[in-house]
Amino acid sequence: MYREPEAQTIQKMFSSIAPSYDTANHVLSLGIHLLWKQKLVRMSGAKRGDWVLDCATGTGDLALMFKRKVGDEGQVTGTDFNADILSLAPKKAAKKKLKVKFQTADVTELPYADRLFDVTSISFGIRNVKNLDKALSELARVTKPSGKVMILEFGQVRLPVFKNIYGVYSNTILPWIGGKISGSPEAYKYLNESAARFPSGKEFVQRALNTGRYKDMTCKELSFGIAYIYTGTPK
Repeated sequence: MYREPEAQTIQKMFSSIAPSYDTANHVLSLGIHLLWKQKLVRMSGAKRGDWVLDCATGTGDLALMFKRKVGDEGQVTGTDFNADILSLAPKKAAKKKLKVKFQTADVTELPYADRLFDVTSISFGIRNVKNLDKALSELARVTKPSGKVMILEFGQVRLPVFKNIYGVYSNTILPWIGGKISGSPEAYKYLNESAARFPSGKEFVQRALNTGRYKDMTCKELSFGIAYIYTGTPK
């Protein structure tokens, strides 16, 4: 059963794994997480000149992908509620010579005006928020009615054969490797367990629609259900 996490616990966990965050992501996903993020950018319909907000941006990978899409005419803002992990993002942007604004902010309390952005996004962060319904509402609030809310999040594999194989990997191998890389096996145990409990697919879509802030929302299954991309149209 899904239970919303304690904010202080999540803050502490991400601070502890911040230095090794990128390395662990690449190793544990074999780089597939970047392909999923690229797909999200394509599905968003973002174009040159658009304004984009990427929440729970972490070290900024998705924000930088959006910046390449919107060009110099557009504006991308990346936010995260954890200052330690966010501190790595400006360095990455500078190295790639991309101008992105980064700001510490909680997706449940976004400090932006209504209907400001053409696209808002959050990847692998929505399941870690302290109030899911409020986060979904805030993402819709700051997005133009003509824009899109894009969410990438882990789900649960349903295909029996692949479910068993992935279960062994996610329950044993993933926490062990993540722990070796980061020195914090408990963090990767939590990340795996939170993904297993989090509502996904049609259940997540209904949760978003129940906030009353979306005209519609669709979901696309990725890699047999390991992850989903959700596309929402705000009211």
